[in-house]
Amino acid sequence: MSWTRSRRTRLTAALGAATALALAGCGSSGSGGGSAGFITGKGGIATVPAGHRVDAPDISGTGLDGTGTLKLSDYRGKVVVLNVWGSWCSPCRAEAKGLQASAEKYADQVQFLGINTRDTDPANAVAFEKNFGVTYPSIYDPDGTQILKFPKGSLPPQSIPTTIVIDKDGKLAARAMRAMSTEDLDKMIEPVLAESK
Repeated sequence: MSWTRSRRTRLTAALGAATALALAGCGSSGSGGGSAGFITGKGGIATVPAGHRVDAPDISGTGLDGTGTLKLSDYRGKVVVLNVWGSWCSPCRAEAKGLQASAEKYADQVQFLGINTRDTDPANAVAFEKNFGVTYPSIYDPDGTQILKFPKGSLPPQSIPTTIVIDKDGKLAARAMRAMSTEDLDKMIEPVLAESK
């Protein structure tokens, strides 16, 4: 086997492992490392203290409804809940109604935004939203391009589903890499909202 072919094989294996990690979540939960400046509390929610947060990446893309471009930066000045999901993901289905209920509960204070990933046909994602009554917008990101924009050592989505809370200054404040209940979401959202008061 030539050196080039051997290198190509290693690269293919590395990409496969990265893809497996990204998809492993449909059921797994992760933890944050203290060296990255965040801590994981009870329930697997990683948080970053206000003075140590990094900027959220410039997430943008076409909305699932096909009309216009959605940009995370358009919501600067508001707390944002960013949920990474796929219509094929069982934990995503389990949390969908609770996310919608929380979006309604916090409608005046928090913007909910989804990133739909790994759905090769947007019709599947649209059907998912209709079935679960999801009304907040989602960016269609079938190949995971937007997910890969998260800086290393921050709070990147490493599994599906992942829910991230972004503070009003556009910084990554909290992350959970599992299906969320409304109570879990309250625990992530309320401390970040309290910073604005």
